[in-house]
Amino acid sequence: MLSNKDSAEPRQGFFKKLRARLNKGDSWLTYDLANLAPGGKIDEDVIDDLEAELVMADVGIETTERIIADLQKSLARKELKDVDALRDGLRRSLTSILEPVAAPLDIASEHHPYVILMVGVNGAGKTTTIGKLAKRFKDQGLTVMLAAGDTFRAAAVEQLQAWGERNDVPVVAQQPGADPAAVIFDAWDAARARDVDVLLADTAGRLQNQQGLMDELAKIKRVVGRRDETAPHEVMLVLDASQGQNALVQAEKFNEALGLTGITVTKLDGSAKGGILLALADKLGVPVRFIGIGESADDMQPFVAAEFVDALLSSGTP
Repeated sequence: MLSNKDSAEPRQGFFKKLRARLNKGDSWLTYDLANLAPGGKIDEDVIDDLEAELVMADVGIETTERIIADLQKSLARKELKDVDALRDGLRRSLTSILEPVAAPLDIASEHHPYVILMVGVNGAGKTTTIGKLAKRFKDQGLTVMLAAGDTFRAAAVEQLQAWGERNDVPVVAQQPGADPAAVIFDAWDAARARDVDVLLADTAGRLQNQQGLMDELAKIKRVVGRRDETAPHEVMLVLDASQGQNALVQAEKFNEALGLTGITVTKLDGSAKGGILLALADKLGVPVRFIGIGESADDMQPFVAAEFVDALLSSGTP
């Protein structure tokens, strides 16, 4: 198995930026928790205020109730004596939700090509994520090919080809309006013939109606399976963090239709909340592979639960 190994320097730089992004403004945990308890005493009123902050931060009502229930048990046991104890209790609760879904994407070497089907609505950053993944895999010494399966938008094909040129990665594309399944079918043949390690397949993010989109994606998945019954090996959903609870609804629908194996959450730099990751982890349990906070390739890194919780709970910018 080949897993994502990151050098310390980009990782540290990413974590510093993540803390800065999540600590801008005055939303939920991005300021000192002492503001919730100016007298330093933790009581039911403080827990109620924290509950409201969590809900407003896109954590979702059910997930928030789970977190608050844990804290109320600690409060009843008189374990939340001060803000530090509250922060520690919150850290344990958040980590327990996020840790089970913090799973790196491993490229199984026995699959040639290892097929990653990229799905998500338009505007989530799907094509950009493909470009960043292509660079990441190349840096790991893997060979990569891209399939321009979003044939409904000419701009999507052009954008993918630009990423291909930038990363010196071949792109399989056909004319606008071509059958997306046929494009990805041909790409699989080409990748197999060239003994390519990873095939990243782009797909459309919007058709005339939602059911049409899901049917098209299911068809693509079936067609790829005809060439390799184990493929696609990863069905990765790209979600825009700034969409809040809408992102959770999207994830539920895509998971129901396709059986997601991974999620990448983008645009955390555009949302000072980040609570949607907790809702996703709690409600879906699908592995979160990567999170993104900016445009550069290093601004997308594997999701690490402990780091993310540290960023949420840090007081002030680093």
